Amino acid sequence: MVTLSPTRAVRRARIASLATYVPPKLLTNADLEHMVDTTNEWILQRTGIRQRHIVEPGVGTSDLAKEAALVAIERAGLTPADIDLIIVGTTTPDTLFPSTACRLQAKIGATRAWGFDLGAACSGFVYGVSTATGLVASGAVNHALVIGADVMSSIIDYTDRATCVIFGDGAGAAVISASPDDQIGILDFENYVDGTGGDALQMPAGGSLMRTTAETVAQGLHYVKQDGQTVFKFAVRNTEEAARRLLERNHLTAADVDLFVSHQANRRIITSAAEKLGIPPEKVVINIEDYGNTTAGTIPLALDDAVKDGRLKHGDLVVLASVGAGFTVGSVLMRWGTVQN
Repeated sequence: MVTLSPTRAVRRARIASLATYVPPKLLTNADLEHMVDTTNEWILQRTGIRQRHIVEPGVGTSDLAKEAALVAIERAGLTPADIDLIIVGTTTPDTLFPSTACRLQAKIGATRAWGFDLGAACSGFVYGVSTATGLVASGAVNHALVIGADVMSSIIDYTDRATCVIFGDGAGAAVISASPDDQIGILDFENYVDGTGGDALQMPAGGSLMRTTAETVAQGLHYVKQDGQTVFKFAVRNTEEAARRLLERNHLTAADVDLFVSHQANRRIITSAAEKLGIPPEKVVINIEDYGNTTAGTIPLALDDAVKDGRLKHGDLVVLASVGAGFTVGSVLMRWGTVQN
């Protein structure tokens, strides 16, 4: 068991490695045209999505997480036995209990790790990075594995045009470790919630408030329900607000930002928030057209694509921002270091 000591020195934590995984099966806009009353043009105009990856039946969140986790651990130059902590940000756990973190720990053989699931919806990866950063910085943990993963296809009604065109399945994993350079790593974060917006984006049934019954299943209450306009307005306002607070607190401006990586919920949300912040399009990562909204998986997927494309380089100042059901809001400021990819 790890215990905190008041004499431990605070150290800088950083993303030491990054890896992602999406299932091979594609669900394109053309496929959806045969499933619901929609068109490729309608989906593109409103969301910016062309396709999304979908698991085969019987594949769970821990399966996607495992694929990303093992690669991230290897890229960090570690073995699963070196991992001290596992945080899985997910809205779609394999089971309500045991946690997906427990299932993942067994699947990857992280025999020394403790862990838990983090329920912050689309902010799950950002909240996980924030949490792991505190523990690594304190010295309580040396290597934390942070996962953002969701199998959204398991809770989507594919007769509901308002939601089925949006979501996909995917996972991202990051190893958070102490930085060898105090100038590189997680500099700050800004997280908050507004629980008054909970009804705007939710899965009504399946919990203790509304137990699973034949009636709730018949009514489709185990699927995602969304008030799109309310979510859109809150997301634009608070994506910008959380990032602005973070920059101002650190005496920075939009001109200092090298890359803005927002949760990939909707192209219009991302571009609107970036415009309000004053961040030009060339500094904004948008890859929603290839993956859809993978909930907790979007930010690591976007980061990974930016590394692969050469847009994210050593020393770059990066802002991560997310808004999720709850409502949850999160933003992380970091100075990027070279990671294996």
